[in-house]
Amino acid sequence: MVAMTERKPADLPVGNWVDQLIRAAQERGEFDDLPGAGKPLRGVDAPLDEDWWVRQKIRDEGLPADALLPPALLLRKEVAELPEVVRDLPTEDAVREAVRDVNLRVAAWIRTPTGPVIPVAPADPEAVVAAWRAARGPAGGEELASPAQDRATAEPRTEPHGDRGSGPVTAHGDLGPPRPSWWQRLLRRRPRTASTD
Repeated sequence: MVAMTERKPADLPVGNWVDQLIRAAQERGEFDDLPGAGKPLRGVDAPLDEDWWVRQKIRDEGLPADALLPPALLLRKEVAELPEVVRDLPTEDAVREAVRDVNLRVAAWIRTPTGPVIPVAPADPEAVVAAWRAARGPAGGEELASPAQDRATAEPRTEPHGDRGSGPVTAHGDLGPPRPSWWQRLLRRRPRTASTD
């Protein structure tokens, strides 16, 4: 049990009083056998920026660096990693359930965004299931194909894709050739010459 420190005497300066307390604790052996005693301090010579302590705490606690990302980027990362996450799931229903869970989180974020507003699109369940079937190969993925999956693999559909414009989307979500942005199209226009009528 830690004893309460006595009050500072009124006639003693603060610096002297603190020194007396430290000396008394050393004589009692309270600073003996502390973890890290006699070891060099980590990062003494390293330059420090304003977030050095955050990175050190994350490293000391063994947390992933993703803890610092805003929610929108975490969701985009989840959507991008979805094919790897579902690769080892045993059934198509489990794959669809995993996609549904991610899409519900995306929809909740779209309704009430927090942090920087970054566009996040939900995952296409048919494309994820098609990729899951392709990854399983002919041995494990020869279940009956759904009509929606047949449509997804048979004909490419056209969807808007933000700054890349509209383009055909294949079953695996690959875009066709990117559409030039509005400013590139504007710069390609030739300057109009005034008519001399």
